[in-house]
Amino acid sequence: MEPSVFLDFRLPNAATWCYFSLLLTVALFFQFNRLLSIRNLDLLMLFFLVPGFLVIQEATALNQTAAQSVGDEFVRLKARAQRELLLGYGWLLVGSLCWFLRAVFDLTLVRRPAMSANLNTAGLSWLGIALFICLTAVAVRRTPDQAVQETVGRRPVPIEQVQETATAVVQQAQTTNGQHASPAAVRFWAERGLAMLCHAAVLTGLVMIGWRHFGDVTAGVGAAALYTLLPYTAYNIGQVHHVWPAAFLVWAVFCYRRPTVAGWLLGLAAGTSVFPALLFPLWFGFFNGRGAGRFGVAFLLAAGASVGVTAVVLWIDGPTGQNLVTALHLTDWKPWTVPATESIWKGTHWAYRLPLFVLFVGFLVGVTVWPNPKNLSHLLAQSAAVLVAIQFWHGDRGGLYVLWYLPLLLLMVFRPNLTAAEPPPIVPGSALVRLAGAAWRRVRPGTHPTHSKPLAV
Repeated sequence: MEPSVFLDFRLPNAATWCYFSLLLTVALFFQFNRLLSIRNLDLLMLFFLVPGFLVIQEATALNQTAAQSVGDEFVRLKARAQRELLLGYGWLLVGSLCWFLRAVFDLTLVRRPAMSANLNTAGLSWLGIALFICLTAVAVRRTPDQAVQETVGRRPVPIEQVQETATAVVQQAQTTNGQHASPAAVRFWAERGLAMLCHAAVLTGLVMIGWRHFGDVTAGVGAAALYTLLPYTAYNIGQVHHVWPAAFLVWAVFCYRRPTVAGWLLGLAAGTSVFPALLFPLWFGFFNGRGAGRFGVAFLLAAGASVGVTAVVLWIDGPTGQNLVTALHLTDWKPWTVPATESIWKGTHWAYRLPLFVLFVGFLVGVTVWPNPKNLSHLLAQSAAVLVAIQFWHGDRGGLYVLWYLPLLLLMVFRPNLTAAEPPPIVPGSALVRLAGAAWRRVRPGTHPTHSKPLAV
């Protein structure tokens, strides 16, 4: 049976999506009565990385064409592809530098007037939901080009294990219902379904942060709608290892008033991907004197449990040792080695990359201790700055992992004045003692000062 023409839906190509996305973003969020405002500049800067993506995409297509060529044509195409790869990654790092400076500059911004969109909350909600449905339709539509889509960056084994578990569940459900599908098809559906669940978690977290912590649900809905509108989400819609840790990070931000929960969420992200572990010093400094111990213990337990499960699975398959290091792709995080994967540093001596790592460590130490105390605006800006700074020395396609920090950038752009948004102080005494006291006051209300009887005169 021939598929219906009404179901033949697909996104436009990368360049067309960029132009239409830019036009819609300006129409929805640009403040035309305040042209020279920081927020207008932020909206335009969100598209500054797109040319790098397009050039790298063209270089990848040239490499595929060169693989089918011979002789002088092969040499010419390979040389052009190499030049465009260097240009694309160079552009991404320049754009990352701009956002790094913007995140650092955000620490000096205190007065933040409310950002009003040019569309009401209901309209923004409809647009965001419609775009998410369209992205989902494209992600799960099995076409030949999607079937052979290249994985952008190396996927850590813990995320592979989650995907394999989801694939096994789908296969078991099909066997129970008497249906059969090829393993490749089941894996495709499991991968895309898991990716869209992570995107949905990011969108829900952005809305909840706007509602609970910004005090403006329109800001949260606007950030979520812009997340679905930006080209980076569409370019990497099926890359589950890009959005998986970002989903945990967004909800850790939402739970910033609960150090234990935030520690568990960030620890799970760090146990499945390496880069959230680099945020631990900053977040520990954020909770300094306000639940840092609870956050640290929860983080270590969650990260240790995740890495431990990975080690057990690898032990079942064979000896651990180097296998665990390889599984987590820790070699990509060693700036004293020459990276073998695609990046601007491929084939370059490690001595050129090591100074950037030293500067990164110094910056990480600085943001850990300053400012003190930190509020939520500091946490958002410094977390975004740390994740952007990783791109400069990361050995595996550094610069392409925009989805790692895109939700934080959107929260930084839409945030109001968050001077008072700090973790609550820890009340002396254990949680069990406080719960027992609350239960006693509820059982014996007469002992509470507000219920005491007035003295007779």
